[in-house]
Amino acid sequence: MTLGAGRIRALLDDHGITPSRALGQNFLIDPNTARRIAAASGAVEGDAVLEIGPGLGSLTLALAELGAEVTAVELDRHLVPVLREVVADADADPPVRVVEADALEVDLDDLVPPGRRWRLAANLPYNVGTTILLRVLQEAPAITGGVVLVQREVAERLAARAGDDAYGIPSVKAAWWVDARVGGRVPASVFHPRPRVDSAFITFERHDPPGDEELRQRVFTLVDAGFGQRRKMLRRSLVDHIEPGALEQAGIDPTRRAEELALDDWVRLAGG
Repeated sequence: MTLGAGRIRALLDDHGITPSRALGQNFLIDPNTARRIAAASGAVEGDAVLEIGPGLGSLTLALAELGAEVTAVELDRHLVPVLREVVADADADPPVRVVEADALEVDLDDLVPPGRRWRLAANLPYNVGTTILLRVLQEAPAITGGVVLVQREVAERLAARAGDDAYGIPSVKAAWWVDARVGGRVPASVFHPRPRVDSAFITFERHDPPGDEELRQRVFTLVDAGFGQRRKMLRRSLVDHIEPGALEQAGIDPTRRAEELALDDWVRLAGG
């Protein structure tokens, strides 16, 4: 079973649902794109997949076709019964688990227990996509990698490297946990309603972080301060956060700016 444009619109009409702008709802209506993104998640038969933002189930069904065990987390209480109807009709094996919850608040320890290989697949609202992804990376270490569909500019920021135009706070923070890259662009025409911007998906694989939680917090504090005044040289933007001479001791030119420092530089500066 697949969900094309006609089926999506029929489901919305039958249930009296209007896509919510406040929730950033743009439903994927092209089955081929859904299968492309599902494949990019790296999920294979027998994997457990956490799906965030399933909507009406386009990506959910594509993941189920791979033989993955899908846990789909949906915030909108109006969509949840429709999603359950869609996955029940599909009769997936293993069955899809639908959870009504806010991905920013749900207990990820219970949702994504350790002991098996987990993947993430998500079609995230543009306004909270980065926040949700970083929370999952931090609080669900069982997730080994996956795919996230977001606004194209957000995807480019998450996957950027030092010196790239898109490089910023999300780039450094995501790099703490994963290696990410832009997997491909997704045109606005495959969504309903059609968004005003193009989307893109990033793929990522988890690696060992460069330090413990205490070091992460120090690094992220410096990153926030440095990029918070990104036009200033580091000796000025970080003056309230580091000891005199710390930049030189870390082998970093004090006249450099935040966007020139890779994660390793921030770690070294934080004493890692």
